[in-house]
Amino acid sequence: MSISMHQISVPVFTRMLTNLIAIIEKAAAHCEEKKIDPAVLINYRLYPDMFAFAKQIQIATDAARNGTAYLAGAEPPKFDNTEQTFAELIERVKKTIAFVNTFRPEQIDGTEEKDVVIKRGETTVTYKGQAYLLNRVLPNFFFHITTAYDILRHNGVELGKKDYLGTH
Repeated sequence: MSISMHQISVPVFTRMLTNLIAIIEKAAAHCEEKKIDPAVLINYRLYPDMFAFAKQIQIATDAARNGTAYLAGAEPPKFDNTEQTFAELIERVKKTIAFVNTFRPEQIDGTEEKDVVIKRGETTVTYKGQAYLLNRVLPNFFFHITTAYDILRHNGVELGKKDYLGTH
């Protein structure tokens, strides 16, 4: 039995983004309990040349939203990167979940060999659909969710593997 492009994208994004909401909620509760200004965690970075927590969330949601849209041949909505609170970050994640779930399997399945053309400034890059999803979108998505998790864990938010993977 084979697995489809839809099965390895939309449900994976939905599950991990749902887990991410719970992680962000734990961070907010941690700040409230410990009397920490939430901006400290939202703007925290593990190293000076790394992105802050908020940017990690923004890039993870961009990866899911853009990746799904490009595979389906749709234009992804642009989100402003202006989130400064946990509530705003959660709202961004929820909007991303809602967007990726608008795509039906038939819009994404069969895109393994489809040319996905992405413009980055003056440069245009072309990927085949499956290589784009497996070698670019999913690794980037997981990298930024993991880094967001690590920022919070490093700062004492009580998180474990179950928070990252979810319980279902």
